[in-house]
Amino acid sequence: MNTFKEGWSMRLADWAHVLLNALIGVGMLLVVPLGLDLVDGAWTARRRLAWLAAATAGALSLWLPRGGPAVALAAAYLLAAGWLAAGIPARLWPPRRITPAGLAVCTALASPSIAASALVAERAGYRLFGFPLDVLGLTVAHFHYAGFTAALVAGLVCRLDPARRAGQLAALAVPAGTALVLAGFFAGDWVQLAGAAVLTAGMWITGWLTLREAAPAAAGRMTRALLVTSALVLVATMLLALDWAAGRATGLPHLSASWMVATHGAANALGFALTAVLAWRTLAAQGPARAGDDGGRQDPARRHDEDGDRLVRAHRIPGALVPEVHQRHE
Repeated sequence: MNTFKEGWSMRLADWAHVLLNALIGVGMLLVVPLGLDLVDGAWTARRRLAWLAAATAGALSLWLPRGGPAVALAAAYLLAAGWLAAGIPARLWPPRRITPAGLAVCTALASPSIAASALVAERAGYRLFGFPLDVLGLTVAHFHYAGFTAALVAGLVCRLDPARRAGQLAALAVPAGTALVLAGFFAGDWVQLAGAAVLTAGMWITGWLTLREAAPAAAGRMTRALLVTSALVLVATMLLALDWAAGRATGLPHLSASWMVATHGAANALGFALTAVLAWRTLAAQGPARAGDDGGRQDPARRHDEDGDRLVRAHRIPGALVPEVHQRHE
């Protein structure tokens, strides 16, 4: 059986390289910093500026010729991403405190360092683990979106109702699928297909719970529209991921890598990731904001939806700052 790197036989078109670099830049400069505010609360201005400086360096490295200057800029991003990953052990100790949502958040925090490692190697022209440079470039994008954003959103959805089995399954399936896809880079196309299937299941459950729980809890039409968009986009993008992985494993016709960037990649980056983090930031902050609508007569940490069916609380929890939704028992 051919491994992934042995079977890879195509290069990205020039236009696909340009699009890929732009999407990676969106991930570094917008999606990741916006998403990080959903982990333990808003960052300080100093931390935010430090991240944006490193992310700007990483994004700029994509547009320079391969070599020393590009590697130096990419290395600055690797240092920032490594700093994020360095905090993971503290979140996993003691082991009895590990939850599905917390595991998903840890996966999100680890993903930029994997992306940044691939970026440094690609900018150096070094075939890390023997993989072609185009594969490394795709890896950079993959772990900003399927790694960081997908795991983060799955964790947020899980926290809507921590006892719900579906939410727990999503929060476990997304990290597991991401890990299997990574393992498939070394073990072969069929392992990647299995990873794509697990990741698709996790993302579809995440989308379903977004429509069922998160969107109805949103205070404004724009937030609801963003949540619905992020959920529905996953139907098409993950079908494309399955088609790609199945084609690689079986030899059946499938989209080229360039057109996967233009379809699956662009839709995931803009239609899912960016819309999702924007919506969740608003959703996480709406509890205290809406509490003032009644002139302070309500408990400032709580509010009832218009239909009275849900109680929504902006609540800081270990691993994420998200709205926690509880069914009200009469």
